[in-house]
Amino acid sequence: MNKLNDSEVKQALLNLNQSCAQAWQMKDSKLHKSFKFSNFIAAFGFMSQVAILAEKAGHHPEWFNVYNRVDIDLTTHEAGGISQRDFDLAQQIENTFIQP
Repeated sequence: MNKLNDSEVKQALLNLNQSCAQAWQMKDSKLHKSFKFSNFIAAFGFMSQVAILAEKAGHHPEWFNVYNRVDIDLTTHEAGGISQRDFDLAQQIENTFIQP
């Protein structure tokens, strides 16, 4: 898996965000997004769905959950930065997210 250069990251981010109500962004050199839910159960259910996707992809997010919020950071450690693998998982996550 190859690390994407800045131009490739910028283009992939534009492509990803075309289908998102709220944009993903680059934060601390990672692909980042915060998701907000109606309550803890909804947030935890979302995390469970994402965990299944991540396990199937063999690519696991860095994430943080407090009550109704889930923060997700994606990076490919093997590539030393952002790879297409991060954008692929982000798109799958977007497809899973249902607005509360």
